[in-house]
Amino acid sequence: MDTSREQRVLTFSIGVTMAVSAVGFIGGLLVGSQAILFDGVYSLVDVALTLVALSVLRLVAREESPRFQYGYWHLEPMVEALGGAILSLACIYALANAVIGMTTGGHEVKAGPALLWAAVLCVSNLAMAAFVRIRAMQLHSALLWLDVRAWLLSGLMSLAVVLAFAIALLLRGGEHAHWIPYLDPLVLAAISVAVLPVPLRSAWKAMREVLQVAPDTLDARVQAVMNDFIAEHGYLDFTSHVAKIGRMRFVEIHILTHPDTVIGTIGNVDAMRDAIAERLDARGSEFWLTIDFTADPAWT
Repeated sequence: MDTSREQRVLTFSIGVTMAVSAVGFIGGLLVGSQAILFDGVYSLVDVALTLVALSVLRLVAREESPRFQYGYWHLEPMVEALGGAILSLACIYALANAVIGMTTGGHEVKAGPALLWAAVLCVSNLAMAAFVRIRAMQLHSALLWLDVRAWLLSGLMSLAVVLAFAIALLLRGGEHAHWIPYLDPLVLAAISVAVLPVPLRSAWKAMREVLQVAPDTLDARVQAVMNDFIAEHGYLDFTSHVAKIGRMRFVEIHILTHPDTVIGTIGNVDAMRDAIAERLDARGSEFWLTIDFTADPAWT
């Protein structure tokens, strides 16, 4: 499987992420903003995860090896689950810091420079989210969609920081100026709570694939096609097992016949397999389809 285009997109994304991370990290320290600093740290974690994803793509391109004879498909959801778990922990840690900040009186932030830093981060993140999204749609890549979510979350975090510091500038010198020190930890808490469900959902979805939970839509399609096939040919029954692991879909079908059923030549059997594959739209390289015929229920 050719993953070179995905690898190029991810390599470019890594370079931009490192630059954005440096801007966020340095900017957060200079202006004293935990929210901007968290954006930088979040991007830094994303660099590490994208590097892992790039390594996985290179392995997936091999499809199989003498030791991994079913290929490396299982590594894709494992990376997604790991990334979701790490980003979830980062959000929880940021939320804890925000709560501590709010309960200890907050802290002063250089609102003007902070607004500028956050605006640069916001534009960069959202632009990259749009760019990678186009490539993810073209290449149908789960790993690129993971990168899109990371860029989008970073962009929304930066946008929230921009709005917060714009409010801080408006409050300066007014009767509500005493709330300004609380804005940065408040924004950090809001960002953490808003962002947390995204990596949690990503981790849950990926763990379902790692655990080989049958995808409902794929299972329903196999059941519908095989029920029709069994009725048309007068066979007794069938059993099926389906799983989606990364970009690969595994479908195993056992068809139960009468012991005296004459199926015909190997060519006839292959023609029936071809007919089932066509109905399932399982002709592509991303399907691992196995179909057998037996008169012994123990083999189904």
